Amino acid sequence: QVQLVESGGGLVQAGGSQRLSCASSGRTLRDYAMGWFRQAPGKEREFVAAISASGGTTFYADSVKGRFTISRDNAKNTVTLQMNSLNPEDTAVYYCAAAPRGTTRTMGINRRIDYWGTGTLVTVSS
Repeated sequence: QVQLVESGGGLVQAGGSQRLSCASSGRTLRDYAMGWFRQAPGKEREFVAAISASGGTTFYADSVKGRFTISRDNAKNTVTLQMNSLNPEDTAVYYCAAAPRGTTRTMGINRRIDYWGTGTLVTVSS
């Protein structure tokens, strides 16, 4: 069983940066492709970024490409989302997700998620 817990959310000014972390208790994350999704108030949950089990492949939504960076440390069983140049449209609850190996590039389309975290709120003020 995998239990995902996100941390690092909070209030940040537009143009600023925020770093989110996702940690797992229980089974190792190295068996999974990992991703971040977000859900803004009144909107559907959307894909943000994904990283392969080895960390060698990453994939981003067009809306965050060039601003966000996903990374992982399999030794520490953590996944990180570095968010730069934030704008108010990035305000959302951010969710960590564990998905089957090989789904890095399709995670945003197929949504084959095995485990979801509970989410952490990021609020970007203008």
